[in-house]
Amino acid sequence: MIYPKNGSIYAINEGNYIHFPLGVKNYIKYCQMESEDRPYTSRYIGSLVSDYHRNMIKGGIYLYPETAKNPSGKLRLLYECNPMAFIAEQAGGKAINGEKRIMSIKPTSLHQRVAFYCGSRKMVEELADFILKNP
Repeated sequence: MIYPKNGSIYAINEGNYIHFPLGVKNYIKYCQMESEDRPYTSRYIGSLVSDYHRNMIKGGIYLYPETAKNPSGKLRLLYECNPMAFIAEQAGGKAINGEKRIMSIKPTSLHQRVAFYCGSRKMVEELADFILKNP
């Protein structure tokens, strides 16, 4: 399987929008904007694997940012994020924590949590630009 380089789906629990970092909020607004090939479609099942699978087939991005309640993120690096990031990279996609590749993060604990953004390469790179401009 090959991850589409770009997509038109974003998957995030928008119910927590108020608690997201500014860069992620701005990216969501960008996804919803009527311009060029947007708005993107919002699809969130609430299951990492299901959302990931759909995005891998159709092209899209999965976002699970850090929040005030979970400042390190909620998903676990070793047994949730790393397996998905490995598959994404092998298929031409990309997975980051907002700053760097998920696969380059050295674990500090078994249940370490991280922010997780994964999907079509172009969409993840666009998100990274938004996070860089508004950390």
